Amino acid sequence: MRTRTHLVAGVAGLFLAATGVVTMASPQAAALTCTAGTTSDFNGDGVADTAIADPEATVSGAKLAGVVRVVYGGGKGVSEISQATSGMPASPEAGDGFGVSVAAYDVDSDGCSDLVVGTPYEDVVKDGVDIVNAGAVYVIHGTPNGIGAGSVIQGYTQAGLDPTTSTEASDWFGFAVKAGATASGSPYLIVGVPGENVTVDGKTYADAGCIEYVQGGTTKALSENDPGVPGAVEANDRFGYSLAGTNRYFAVGSPGEAVGDEEFAGGVAIFNHTLSGGMPTPIAGLDQNSTGIAGVPEAGDGFGTSISMTGYRPSDQTYNSDVLLAVGMPGEDVGTVADAGGVSVVRVQPSGAFTQVTAMDATTPDVEGDAVAGDAMGQRVAIANTDSNVVTSAATVRLAVGEPGKDTATVKDTGAVHIFRPLDSAIGAADKLLTRGSGLPGTATARDYTGMALTAGSTNLYVGVPYSKAAGTTRGVLYVMPWTNVDGTTSTSTTTYQPGSGGLPDAGAAFGAMR
Repeated sequence: MRTRTHLVAGVAGLFLAATGVVTMASPQAAALTCTAGTTSDFNGDGVADTAIADPEATVSGAKLAGVVRVVYGGGKGVSEISQATSGMPASPEAGDGFGVSVAAYDVDSDGCSDLVVGTPYEDVVKDGVDIVNAGAVYVIHGTPNGIGAGSVIQGYTQAGLDPTTSTEASDWFGFAVKAGATASGSPYLIVGVPGENVTVDGKTYADAGCIEYVQGGTTKALSENDPGVPGAVEANDRFGYSLAGTNRYFAVGSPGEAVGDEEFAGGVAIFNHTLSGGMPTPIAGLDQNSTGIAGVPEAGDGFGTSISMTGYRPSDQTYNSDVLLAVGMPGEDVGTVADAGGVSVVRVQPSGAFTQVTAMDATTPDVEGDAVAGDAMGQRVAIANTDSNVVTSAATVRLAVGEPGKDTATVKDTGAVHIFRPLDSAIGAADKLLTRGSGLPGTATARDYTGMALTAGSTNLYVGVPYSKAAGTTRGVLYVMPWTNVDGTTSTSTTTYQPGSGGLPDAGAAFGAMR
């Protein structure tokens, strides 16, 4: 789609992924005001809602335009948001990818969560020229009546959000988004721009990448060329390809980062939200050449393709002063087995000091399964602290790892989600391998690629299968599993969302996609 350039700026976290016609809660039943305190609550009724993306959906005849559906908690209906939604400063066009990335936070502090939708393949018209795949981001504000038609909607190109930058072809502005509130309560928004070209000393490095960071009245374009930011600007770094964050820290993945002579080995930069000189503070950089990080950097490892963060409370603190960072490297070769993949989990302290608490691949002792070429372990990672009110321990932290290339004995590339307790002394002691029909609902079919869409909160694990081939779910499906159910401590049913069921329209192409 084409969007207006120079749209008004000024923006600032939990997301889950959704699809275009809106069924809002009735005005008579709606609250007069929003109730703050519940994450991902777009109608402000105190009950969490679920946003589910389908970035490949056809909208108004435009293929791959994309859509997001919001399922209201408490059985209050479904809202559908796309670029065809009334009030949207844009129109759906083929290949836009509305919903490739999604986040939620309360930017205006009114008690209703606001939805952020990345549209990285948006074409932008500027001075009569079509800037292909420049990208756009939309902030759709929640209201007591719900979200969608009737919402205030703000659209941003890169230059519209940050006038110090330019909107350029193939920047992929919005490929990743992360949002939330800092420890002081200030809303923040981070937008990944992995296709950004960065110029240093007169030389331009294609696809070096950058992020746009917004907190309060501060907006800053940040790349590896900025003071203190780990890494060196190089072509194809893709800085901003992946994002993770908490109220104290955030991280930026650069899976194309070269380490020594090894191209696309990958790296991760870690920051805190403290602003200094108009920018957040860089505190550490990680790659497989970092002291204490397992493995050896090799071409194509893709360290940082996926990253996830959760708070960590040490025994000598009364709050989550530290953070646990999970890093996926799906291109990691295990011995001679190509692209079997692997994962590292690192604890980061306020000083920037870091300690690897665990690293694993399919050959780690007692880990279920075998290292098989193309399993891509770590294509997605999701780490969660299930109880941040107590000292962090093995009992409170869970890690879900996607292995979308995993085969079963009879089904190729059906995919899997591997569950770990990352603070266990023996990482393979209590791991579980979930596949459809074994730990996950549904039937395993070839090329489902289960594990390519994954996120988590303190209560639930969310597993999307946007490319499901199983009968009844060929438009995609999302499973919401309580962690207690995954652990086996309760038998709470998994909630299944799919087009054509539970008030969701029977339409779409990749329902349940999420990054």
